[in-house]
Amino acid sequence: QGCVDHPIVLTEAVCNPLYSRQMMSELLFECYQVPKVSYGVDSLYSFYHNRRQNWPCSGLVISSGYQCTHILPVLEGRLDAKNCKRINLGGCQAAVYLQRLLQLKYPGHFAAITLSRMEEILHEHSYIAEDYIEELQKWRSPEYYENNMHKMQLPFSNKLLGSTLTSEEKQERRQQQLRRLQELNARRREEKLQLDQERLERLLYVQELLEDGQMDQFHKALVELNMDSAEELQSYINKLSLSVEQTKQKILQAEVNIEVDVVDSKPETPDLDPLGSEQSLEDVESINEFEPLFAEEQPEVEKPVAAVQPVFNLAEYHQLFLGTERIRAPEIVFQPSLIGEDQAGIAETMQYVLERYPKEQQAILVQNVFLTGGNTMYPGLKARVQKELLEMRPFQSSFQVHLASSPVLDAWYGARDWAVEYMTREEGWITRKDYEEKGGEYLKEHCASNVYVPIRLPKQAPRTTEALAPSRGLTSSTGNPCEQA
Repeated sequence: QGCVDHPIVLTEAVCNPLYSRQMMSELLFECYQVPKVSYGVDSLYSFYHNRRQNWPCSGLVISSGYQCTHILPVLEGRLDAKNCKRINLGGCQAAVYLQRLLQLKYPGHFAAITLSRMEEILHEHSYIAEDYIEELQKWRSPEYYENNMHKMQLPFSNKLLGSTLTSEEKQERRQQQLRRLQELNARRREEKLQLDQERLERLLYVQELLEDGQMDQFHKALVELNMDSAEELQSYINKLSLSVEQTKQKILQAEVNIEVDVVDSKPETPDLDPLGSEQSLEDVESINEFEPLFAEEQPEVEKPVAAVQPVFNLAEYHQLFLGTERIRAPEIVFQPSLIGEDQAGIAETMQYVLERYPKEQQAILVQNVFLTGGNTMYPGLKARVQKELLEMRPFQSSFQVHLASSPVLDAWYGARDWAVEYMTREEGWITRKDYEEKGGEYLKEHCASNVYVPIRLPKQAPRTTEALAPSRGLTSSTGNPCEQA
């Protein structure tokens, strides 16, 4: 029917600009005729899904996704937007960093080390070190390296490892190659014969000019041929005649014999045409390449076909050895300086956010540090956050770190749960009437939404009678209309 006749729950970025929400609301209400819509934050939906029974509650949400990482403080079930912080690092930057590391390590496989393969390696083989410096020291040990190093096999072609064909199939393949070579040589000989005959006919025509006494035309033709005397002309005619006769004999012999005619390796009569010289040279080189094959074509002698032994194992050459790269790539969310980013990591940002609250609220927030997002699925991330909190919190203070049950899908599950629970309520839903009255940037807050900050337009100063008097005087006076305006 050209419209969407059911409500929509839509996720948006933390502290989403009003203009972005206005354009989305305009699209949903004007184009798709949506009855009502609700906006929420994906990480808060995940928080809502995992802590729904204890709601309202407080906590510190650490959401790390594909492009960025957010630190979101939640107080009494509502987002504290003033103290939210964002780190512009996520899974995408970690995959690009891993790709650069492996491309520098294996320049021969530059094209095979793609971003999609790096994302797969990052998800399956990387982990977060609890103590990064101490973990790097462990990798210095050869025994630790051998026990913890992962090998990745890149795809490669098996054609260079020696074929698995039988001797009959190899013999048939050689015969096909010889037949193709025979046809190629016959075609080149015919082309060379035609060129030599045309050249010979031209030289004989110049010789006839000499015999007829047409000296002027004869000397002019010699200059065109780059020759000095009639003796040189006669010498070239004799050489070309001999070359034409030899080529004809070779063509006849190739037609009679079943086997391919082997051209002598000694140079033939020099040709005046450069094109013909190059063709004859290629002819000799191509014959020399297949010279070992002609001996096998003798019917009375059959030699066993030796298998091709590769110099090295091609499969091992296409392997990637993952050592310290397993911890270096995901470490950038804690140390952005590894890739040259002038930002604070998760630990510093988390400490900065906590220090903006009184000690009582800090103690409440750290009792529920919640990790969500696809980039928080690395093994060891929870232990690393606990270690960082242990270093920054006061002595003998307590804290708890929780990981989402499904960091990737909990945002969708939380939005579904909220939609089902609030379907019949008015809380959180923006109706078409609200859109028309209050504008597209309007937002109804709920437990998993942003904080609505309305647009504050500056008030215009009232126009007094003193301000109007000069304008009347300018209207009656003559002058430039632009100055009057």
